Amino acid sequence: MQFAEKLFTDQRISDGLSRGAVPILRFGLIGIILWLGFFKFTAAEAAAIEPLLSNNPLLSWLYLITDVQGASRAIGSMEIVIAILIASRRVTPTLSALGSLGAIGMFLTTLSFLITTPGMFERVEWLIVPSSGGAFIIKDVILLGAAMVTAAEAFRAVKSRETSWVPYPPSRASA
Repeated sequence: MQFAEKLFTDQRISDGLSRGAVPILRFGLIGIILWLGFFKFTAAEAAAIEPLLSNNPLLSWLYLITDVQGASRAIGSMEIVIAILIASRRVTPTLSALGSLGAIGMFLTTLSFLITTPGMFERVEWLIVPSSGGAFIIKDVILLGAAMVTAAEAFRAVKSRETSWVPYPPSRASA
């Protein structure tokens, strides 16, 4: 019982988890957004996102000004820029915060596909579940949360003019 009490009351544990979580979220977010951004330059991904874009009122206009591959490349380019901005945290927290805000907008837009694209959910016996396409989109809820955390941390860094990767200083209890 003493071990569990110590484990859950020791401030150093929560401080260490907090210090480690934000950089992991940031680098994971950067890697995933970069990967998806570069993937948009392939014909396979352009074809895969075509039904999502064509059914979405926020993005369907892209097909009025470019073709399927051009729309995919435009989105991919924005994703790469967003990832680079988020990655700039150590040099310029302001640009990193703007990148995280861009990611928030991107993931909210992506999540809107769940509403605008037919076939994102299916009935399995008595339960409504995401289809394979819907399941792929739902993961963006987690990425949206990561973008919100990195935005908040970057805004705190702008306010304090901090450039360290350590998002939270150690508590006084652990000093």
